[in-house]
Amino acid sequence: MTLINDQTDSAVARPGYDRSGLSHGIVHVGLGNFHRAHQAVYLDDLFAKGLDHDWALTGAGVRAPDAKMRNQLKAQDCLSTVIELSATGESPRIIGSMIDFVEVDETNGPLVAKMTDPATRIVSLTVTEGGYYVNPVTETFDPTHPDIVADGEAPDAPRTVFGAVVAALRARRAAGTPAFTVMSCDNIPGNGDVTRDAVTGTARLSDPELADWIAENVAFPNSMVDRITPATGDHERAVAAKYGINDPVPVTCEPFRQWVLEDNFPQGRPRLEEAGVTFTDKVHDYERMKIRILNGGHAIIAYSGALLGCELVDEAMAHPLVHAYFRKVEETEVLPHVHPVPEFTPEAYLELIDERFSNPAVKDTIRRLCLDGSNRQPKFIVPSIADGLKAGAPVEGLALESALWCRYCAGTLEDGTAIAPNDPSWDALVALSAEARETPVAWLSQRSVYGELAKNERFAGLFADWLGRLWSQGVTKTVEDYVG
Repeated sequence: MTLINDQTDSAVARPGYDRSGLSHGIVHVGLGNFHRAHQAVYLDDLFAKGLDHDWALTGAGVRAPDAKMRNQLKAQDCLSTVIELSATGESPRIIGSMIDFVEVDETNGPLVAKMTDPATRIVSLTVTEGGYYVNPVTETFDPTHPDIVADGEAPDAPRTVFGAVVAALRARRAAGTPAFTVMSCDNIPGNGDVTRDAVTGTARLSDPELADWIAENVAFPNSMVDRITPATGDHERAVAAKYGINDPVPVTCEPFRQWVLEDNFPQGRPRLEEAGVTFTDKVHDYERMKIRILNGGHAIIAYSGALLGCELVDEAMAHPLVHAYFRKVEETEVLPHVHPVPEFTPEAYLELIDERFSNPAVKDTIRRLCLDGSNRQPKFIVPSIADGLKAGAPVEGLALESALWCRYCAGTLEDGTAIAPNDPSWDALVALSAEARETPVAWLSQRSVYGELAKNERFAGLFADWLGRLWSQGVTKTVEDYVG
């Protein structure tokens, strides 16, 4: 199957370079929508400038569902459809920066072999926020997780991406091949540091000497990545079909994108600054701004919007009460704890986020934002609460956000409509929400989410008050009380 044919609309942009001249340089694990709308697009833009054609992508995956994505992309010569959606129109393009996709195998032999190839100088990852085996209580890598223990016991047949990275680095060291750089593109604080802990921690279980070598010789640059990219469904496939593109896995996204990287690539890197990437040693400031304001903002509108009947993100932003709640929490409880970066003050960044969330063309869903709260809350909301409490600053709206999440996890809307499971721990959260209706502190006892916050009398009192109001007077009146 070819994406580009006689029926393809002339409005569809095509790779502006000869793909036959590309050669492999990067293995990327996790070919989801975000990667194909982000890293793959930056490289496509770079190649179109006639630069760095020896840095093409080879896709990879370590989960069974990745095999389906491989089959779909291989069938279309590893091309991807990316359609930017704005309020003024659509911009479809075909991305050609990926040239192959390694076979997905249970013990990851083909992946290890590709990473061992001397031409591989970067291994990049998008394996989701929850894919780094971090103990939520200690906030450090968990070497006791069964997946990691299995890789420690059978290092030559790894099941995880980190076990595969370790196996490839072992082989490269034995062959005298320099180590590749491991570059996380996941949306977690200090993603490079977290990835280093996961790789060295996995190695230490089977080969402590190798773990020390990795710590000394492998670069793990921190990064901040950003682009709103909805999941693919019938709507997205229909948009692609409108342009004569028969793609089962097209990607739609907003026009905005951002990538901030530490410049730590001992084996070289593509000149991504020529495609708009910011290289800086202040990644953490960018990261804090994005995670607190954008990702935290998603959580703020997610549960209030869902419980008030909103299905789409722009619909929630157009809801007067949800929008007023979003603005008040951001302005009074989030922004005071965010540092400016060269491009933005926190106030200017909030205005950008307000505009991006309100984009009616993207069709991002509230349900997607509500997904996996047990993994997202401790990263996107709880740090702002902790900073506010430490500073003696307002946290009322953030406490209400926690109460709205708890109310959402009760599993029903106010009219009794069931909420479909939307968290890996959904059943446990539903049971805990029922318990919290009578004993609110039970919800805060989730140490993996709240840490020691359950012991903070101020926050626990605010949470209990808001949760009681949500149950006694309903969502609308409760949010109105906060907004004033």
